[in-house]
Amino acid sequence: MDFLLLEQVDSTNSYVSHHAASLADMTMVIADAQTAGRGQRGNSWESEPGKNLTFTLLHRPKGVLPREQFAISEATALAVADFLEENGISAAVKWPNDIYVGDRKIAGILIEHSLTGSAITDSRIGVGLNVNQLEFRSDAPNPVSMRQLTGQDYDISRTAARVGAHLDRRLAMASTPEGREALHTGFRSRLWRGDGGAYPFRRRGEEEIFHGVITGVSLEGPLSVCDNATGETSEFMFKEVEFVL
Repeated sequence: MDFLLLEQVDSTNSYVSHHAASLADMTMVIADAQTAGRGQRGNSWESEPGKNLTFTLLHRPKGVLPREQFAISEATALAVADFLEENGISAAVKWPNDIYVGDRKIAGILIEHSLTGSAITDSRIGVGLNVNQLEFRSDAPNPVSMRQLTGQDYDISRTAARVGAHLDRRLAMASTPEGREALHTGFRSRLWRGDGGAYPFRRRGEEEIFHGVITGVSLEGPLSVCDNATGETSEFMFKEVEFVL
């Protein structure tokens, strides 16, 4: 894996998108500071300069069809969770790919793919991991950092190297059917609120809250939730349902 450190950039995802042709496969572009860091659904990502690990990894998958692209998301989420576990922090994956410790968000993931015909040309894997930040000033409802959890100060360069090592291993698994099945099994086992309990959900664009039990996640990514009141199971694509904290 190659590492490229930028002192300041608008967004590492945007940088990699603009420079993909000149970057080698498995290049991790790390920003000390982002002026317009991007999160899911157009949200911004708060990160105090020099305190956290914010990067985009350029990956050119081999053996992964467009319909199998959720395996890349699973691999990324599990790699971040693996790193946290290595540091004594038990983390879960909030579908589709946020990383939570308890009910607090420690990392966000944004993945964008370029497709050519029946192949994924490249994947731009953006990750924001809260490492040393102690105070969060945005209106994000539930952020937490590694330092807040453990009281330790972490070296960002070493953190990047270890996260990169886990990404190397997990993304390689996505290249084979057996590896994708193992990723999917691992993803389901680490699913936040996937313990069989009934939790509050809200369908996108609706005010009404329903309580449902997560019954599964398909290989393509949709989440299955059984409505506790009606017994009806629905399958949701990304952005069609949201967890209520």
